Amino acid sequence: MKKWLHQLRWKLFISHLIIVLMAYVVLLAASSVLASLGLTGFAPLTLGSAAAETGQLGASAANAALELKEQVQSVIQQALLISGFAALAASVVVSLFVSRRIVEPIQTLSHVSRRLAQGFYRERTSIQADDEIAQLAQSVNQLADTLDQTERRRLALLADVTHELRTPLATIGGYMEGLVDGVVSANPATFNLILRETRRLQRLIEDLELLSRVEAGQLPVVVARAIDLRPVLEAQIAQFEPLFSSNQVNLCLDAPEHLPQVWADPDRVAQVVINILANAYRYTPSGGTVTVQVRADDHEVRVAIIDTGIGIDAEHLPHLFERFYRVDKSRARNSGGSGIGLAIARHLIYTQGGEIWAESDGIGKGSRFIFTLPLAPQMAVVRVESVTTADVA
Repeated sequence: MKKWLHQLRWKLFISHLIIVLMAYVVLLAASSVLASLGLTGFAPLTLGSAAAETGQLGASAANAALELKEQVQSVIQQALLISGFAALAASVVVSLFVSRRIVEPIQTLSHVSRRLAQGFYRERTSIQADDEIAQLAQSVNQLADTLDQTERRRLALLADVTHELRTPLATIGGYMEGLVDGVVSANPATFNLILRETRRLQRLIEDLELLSRVEAGQLPVVVARAIDLRPVLEAQIAQFEPLFSSNQVNLCLDAPEHLPQVWADPDRVAQVVINILANAYRYTPSGGTVTVQVRADDHEVRVAIIDTGIGIDAEHLPHLFERFYRVDKSRARNSGGSGIGLAIARHLIYTQGGEIWAESDGIGKGSRFIFTLPLAPQMAVVRVESVTTADVA
């Protein structure tokens, strides 16, 4: 008994029913009062006036007026009774229809949400309407799409991580067995190969750990100081230059000699540059060029890492900084990319008050990864004041 009273369908039905009954009672009472007042105040006065003029009406006239009053009241009450039952029946039909139209979509949304909570991310609603419930259904479907895409990327990441772990472990295990059996010579080349694969494993584990800390909001970023950006960029270029040279790719810096200070954490900025330069190295063929271009205005410094590599389709550009997203899974897997470096870079830049995005003119036309950092407060004030003074002069 109590269970169905708590259902929205019956709450709507009972509320509609109560409204109709209250309206009917008020209308019935009002009509009775008005009829009584009108017939006692007007009909007898008229009949009495007529009797005074003709002198022919007496007690029979009063009885006729009383009968007329009772007949009018009876007719009004019968009419209200019939119309009340008709209104009540109509309200029942309308209430049931409205309740069904409201409750059934809500029940569908509840079912889909429970399925999504259980991990069935391909569940969708098919509510066809133009009201707020349809908008809610569309939002639920968008949420399901996002969850489905995230789950697919998570599974893809697991597959990639499995591959990345298997390959160096198999190499290390094979060479160690060879060393134990005496099949492989214990020379520097062998040890360097094992060391390289070990570092590859270490890099992957560090990326995964860093992504976990980023997602949990536990990555410390120290931004409460002004820094010179050029030395940070020069240090990273010097670190990557031998690697780029070995692949015959030209790496250069295009920046003014004197840059305004930015409000940032140099370690995190360096980490962003490392992630982007690593991508540029993977996707820029021999003979290409990677340029770190720096420009400043009155509010921020913009760093653009421009390569002449394979380029990116426009459809992929909005998703490059999403976690687990990879444009070419087979190519990224072979090159050792984990698909999480740009997601980490976006978080680090946003935390420091900047923006980051990617641009490309298409396949074969290279790409540009651009991020901004705000000027240090005193530098921003000085630059704005100097420009304003020059404009006024």
